[in-house]
Amino acid sequence: NGSMSMTANFEVGTDINIATLDVQNRVSIAEPTLPQEVQRLGITVRKRNPSILMLVALYSPKGTHNVTFLDNYTNVFIKDALGRTKGVGDIFTRADDFSMRIWLKPDKLAQLGIAAAEVTAALQEQNVQVAAGTVGAPPQKNSQTYEYTVFVKGRLVKPEEFGKVIIKTDPTTGAIVYLKDVARVELGKFNYTGNSFVDGKRASYLLVYQAPGSNALATAEGVYAMMDQLKKRFPVDVDYVVPFESVSVVKVSVHEVVETLVIALILVIIVVYLFLQTWRATLIPILAIPVSIIGTFIFFIPLGFTINTLTLFGFVLAIGIVVDDAIVVVEAVQHYMDEEGMSPADATLHAMRDISAPVIAIALILSAVFVPVGFIPGIVGRLYQQFAITIAISVLISAFVALSLTPALCTLILKPSEKDKEKKASWLDRFFNAFNGWFGRITDKYRNGVDKGIHHTKLVVIILVCIIIGTILLFKNKPSGFIPVEDEGRLYVTFDLPEASSTTRSVAVLKRMMGILDSIPGVGHYAALGGLNVVTFANKSNSGTIFCSLKPWDERKDKAQQLQALVATIQQKLSVIKEATVVVIPPPPIPGLGSTAGFAFIIEQTEPSTDIKGFETVIQNFVAAANKRPEISRAFTFFTAKTPSYQLEVDREKAKKLGVQVSDVFNALQTYMGSTYVNDFTIYGRNFRVLEQADSSYRTDIKNLGQFFVKNSVGTMVPLSTLTSYKVIESAPLISHYNLFRSSEVDGSPAAGYSSGDALNALKEVAATTLPQGYGYEFSGLSREELASGSKTVYIFGLSIMFVFLFLAALYESWSVPFSVLLAVPIGAFGAILFLTFVPHIDNNVYAQIGLITLIGLAAKNAILIVEFAKERVDKGMDLEESTLEAVKLRLRPIVMTSLAFILGVLPLVFAKGAGAQSRQTIGFTVLGGMLAATLIAIFIVPVLYVIITKIAYGKKKLEEMKANYKPEEGKQH
Repeated sequence: NGSMSMTANFEVGTDINIATLDVQNRVSIAEPTLPQEVQRLGITVRKRNPSILMLVALYSPKGTHNVTFLDNYTNVFIKDALGRTKGVGDIFTRADDFSMRIWLKPDKLAQLGIAAAEVTAALQEQNVQVAAGTVGAPPQKNSQTYEYTVFVKGRLVKPEEFGKVIIKTDPTTGAIVYLKDVARVELGKFNYTGNSFVDGKRASYLLVYQAPGSNALATAEGVYAMMDQLKKRFPVDVDYVVPFESVSVVKVSVHEVVETLVIALILVIIVVYLFLQTWRATLIPILAIPVSIIGTFIFFIPLGFTINTLTLFGFVLAIGIVVDDAIVVVEAVQHYMDEEGMSPADATLHAMRDISAPVIAIALILSAVFVPVGFIPGIVGRLYQQFAITIAISVLISAFVALSLTPALCTLILKPSEKDKEKKASWLDRFFNAFNGWFGRITDKYRNGVDKGIHHTKLVVIILVCIIIGTILLFKNKPSGFIPVEDEGRLYVTFDLPEASSTTRSVAVLKRMMGILDSIPGVGHYAALGGLNVVTFANKSNSGTIFCSLKPWDERKDKAQQLQALVATIQQKLSVIKEATVVVIPPPPIPGLGSTAGFAFIIEQTEPSTDIKGFETVIQNFVAAANKRPEISRAFTFFTAKTPSYQLEVDREKAKKLGVQVSDVFNALQTYMGSTYVNDFTIYGRNFRVLEQADSSYRTDIKNLGQFFVKNSVGTMVPLSTLTSYKVIESAPLISHYNLFRSSEVDGSPAAGYSSGDALNALKEVAATTLPQGYGYEFSGLSREELASGSKTVYIFGLSIMFVFLFLAALYESWSVPFSVLLAVPIGAFGAILFLTFVPHIDNNVYAQIGLITLIGLAAKNAILIVEFAKERVDKGMDLEESTLEAVKLRLRPIVMTSLAFILGVLPLVFAKGAGAQSRQTIGFTVLGGMLAATLIAIFIVPVLYVIITKIAYGKKKLEEMKANYKPEEGKQH
């Protein structure tokens, strides 16, 4: 249709204002080489997020106003006001401007010997902006008392005024030909191809795009506030609705995560109370939670973080972590008061001597795990960083609280446990006594189990090796992905009819689809746009798109009304429209990365060629081969070179022989068959275009060329049919380029049971076997980021483990301790991947990888509590095995307490439902499985490994020397 759009994507972190200036400078360099008509109409450079933030529809509930009125009201009074709203990057309107339409009658013009160019010239001459000047303006020879501005009506406004434009006069007879004699003049629309509906009613639309770097929620609230303000001035029977927007899922997700946060807090309190068994002792760790969480917010502003689902995920996990340090302190203080009979102050001093080192070690390790994450570039880095840094900061603050506030609270709040046997025990006391007795028996069995492991080290090593091998195999077999497709409460329905189908036919199909959608439970509002394909974002007469907003999540609890089920249902019900190629697709998981969910595969023609049919054949062969792969549910492309068209040939020799300028032939074709932009007129304080074109009855058939005339050099009218010939051809209505190469996008989604990573690998294999010489491929959008993140993940894990190792080595001045601690990590990873394996709808995606990185620190934390305690006593000369067994007995309670607090804290994530549930479940299952393994398996294996590694590191001789110098009173716990 004579238009072209170009999208430039920049790396995450690029200053978008500088980037816009750079693009504008490049455009300015290229502009002089463009056709004059393009320069006249202008080139626009805008910065915006590629995804639609919201769709605002203006409609007439009672049908008082037609769509032309609504379109122009939208353009004049709504569009610019919304464009000025903070956070809005761009407004794409489906509301067509007013236009003064000059509907020419070619037969009348021919009869009167008038060419189309003469009409254009007359309009340009008589519809003109004039500054007539001033009467009495200086300089004047004589004194001038007054100055008068002169006004002249140069620019016309009403159709009647345009109708009186003089096209031709006859000097001999004085006859005048007015524009109204050879044309029908009306105040119409600039474009008649768009047909828009909201819930079945005609409407005028505005697509609102977010500015890069702005806050989606704040921008949406600003748009709503502006629309409510504008609504006060709406004409009677005009209202607005937002049938499609992308912020509800954010609001609901944040609300859901906040609920999860509260539930996690309650569960953690229950666990702490169960183990500490007094409200005084329980209060101290609970106070550490708000201090650590609120303290973390202080760092959000300098870091540029916001309260979003990722940072809230971090807080959900942090709740179970930040209480750990305080629990360890309180449990140690309580132990000294109960077992040694010390006062709260003395017990606190002795406890802090024992546990300050492990508290610092745990905090540093949990933070060190996330250090490499801060240096990851791109989208993956943003996903990791906000989550990871939130946890790291909260952990460091909790450690500071445990070393400062918690000891002070212990001296003020804690009291020795009452052991008055004559006092009647309450039911709670009886429960705690039973629990303590049971836990004591479990502790003895655990100690005996570790003792047996120490005496059967080969078996323990074999078990560890089997776990590591099993972990590797499970990871290899588990499908990998990037970002899970969430139920965002919206989806797209887009279709193409057979090529060259008319706008009228597309609108009829659009209405049938709207009727079908009305009958589907789960579908709420919808916005239907005729002539638009949302995948290619091209305006075509044979296309249409419906933006569907689903009903709220709490009204769609039935499985049949979940996102994937609704996609399948809508696809199946719309399949009855046989003439349409219908695609039902969810939006992309990350706004701005692609137009839809699924993969985006770009096939490029890297060697120049004019054979567009050959290009289409390659594309179709690739799509056919891709659809045969089991990993791919559906692959499709909207590229076609089969659109029926007319190839018009101008007989240049004949034109010259008849005295006709070839340029006049082209101008006549553009004016009659297309349209010619003449100049502007002003209405409502704005400029609109004057367009001339043949009336609709003269453009119904290619044979109408016989009614179009041009004037030759002697003034004779020559029909275009004598100067032209035509034939039916097939053409490509839309040709895309990607990084300067002719290209076509192939979209689709993975099949059930396969991940996005499987689908991308399948596409690579298909490309290797089907694409001929001269063709290449690239991935776009989310697929591009997924491939880029694949190699980074391995480095992230490696660096995280290396940082933990270095921290431990520096802290304990030993390489044996880091090895003993880090060998707990594979066990945690085994539990995580085992859980993910038994949850088929979750793949190994970014959220699972975030959980795995967190597990490195959490698994190491449990190991440190045992190893650090045992090492301290070994270094004092205590027997290696004896010190290890004492460590496991004394540290089991804090290990189980802190681990159980964390495990119950993440349970709400595991059972998440509604908006954003997929990502919450992924993190939940990953860390739950990992922590269960670290708590149930690693606590048996780590002590044995510590004994093995210490024997290797110290040597038998050194251990015996240390043991010989051992003084029992030094090894005793104070």
